[in-house]
Amino acid sequence: MTRLYMRPSESSGLDGQTKTTTAEEAIEAKPEQEGPDPLAQLQAGLSAAKTESEQWRDRFLRKAAEFENYRKRIEREKGESILLAKSSVLAELLPIVDAYERALGSFSGEDAGACLEQYREGFLLMYRQLADTLARLGVVPIAARGETFDPNLHEALCREETIEYDENTVMEELRTGYMYGDRLLRPAQVKVAIRPQAPPRQPVGEKDV
Repeated sequence: MTRLYMRPSESSGLDGQTKTTTAEEAIEAKPEQEGPDPLAQLQAGLSAAKTESEQWRDRFLRKAAEFENYRKRIEREKGESILLAKSSVLAELLPIVDAYERALGSFSGEDAGACLEQYREGFLLMYRQLADTLARLGVVPIAARGETFDPNLHEALCREETIEYDENTVMEELRTGYMYGDRLLRPAQVKVAIRPQAPPRQPVGEKDV
């Protein structure tokens, strides 16, 4: 009988080949690891972009509101400056109106002759033209006579005891006051009524001497 013997080197070579084949099969059998989900990455990017967009929108709205407030403040200050400038000019015209009023008051219809009456009519015409011009510009006289005294509109030059008017009523207008819109150009100078003081009461039992 013939027997076959294998050399140790050949045997070990076969064993190594077997082991290598087994390792390759194990690697092939192992499932591949999954990478990052593209859809999740896209959603995360969109969410971050939306957050940043909202932040920029909030900043824009705040800046727009600040600019609008600034624009309104500039317009208000500009309007006040123009009103102040006009008020200063118009206030300079009021003494001219006073002069016309005094001139008209100096003429008496009964005593004036034909010449003085002509002067009076000329003064009256110029006075009316000036008054109409001031009215078109927004200058209006302040109501005074018969009104309750208002320290914001009236300047009391004197007070007089009377029973014809109620207490603290304007009896007479000494100089016309004027308003320009809501701004006081000058107050009206007036005479104010006060109640007469009651005479002191005589003690009982005493007689007039």
